[in-house]
Amino acid sequence: MRLSAEYLVKQYQENLYLASFSICRNQQDAEDVVQDTFLNYLHTAKDFESEEHIKAWLIRVAVNKSKNILTTFWHRKKETLEDYMSSISFQEPEDLALTEAVLALPKSYRIVIHLYYYEDYSVSEISKILSISESAVKNRLLRGRKMLKAELKEDWTDDE
Repeated sequence: MRLSAEYLVKQYQENLYLASFSICRNQQDAEDVVQDTFLNYLHTAKDFESEEHIKAWLIRVAVNKSKNILTTFWHRKKETLEDYMSSISFQEPEDLALTEAVLALPKSYRIVIHLYYYEDYSVSEISKILSISESAVKNRLLRGRKMLKAELKEDWTDDE
């Protein structure tokens, strides 16, 4: 017996997510597990006896994938941004403020600022990497700098 993936997703996606989340305790990991579980179903040649058999198989696969995530090097070594930031030593207190301000930027500006200042890519290289126009890169750099200036100016005036 084989059922359509669409039907199974509608029927069991939430169950698989909850089972996976209870093990992983991370939304993104649980979502990845659910997706991988359904991909496994699509790629398996196994013939199932009933819908209950399919459900049990899906849950078993999701549980095993969730447990596998917990044993990966990445999962064991990841840490929160706050822990990571506290482990870095900055020569000047202003360096920490700048790093935090860059990380607080919206994603589109943060990426462009990072590539330009930290990775030393040119505007044209960033344009190719991100598949956007050079003028868009320049605009994002300009706006990102303005946001950083405003944020860092606040920090400086608060300290005085």
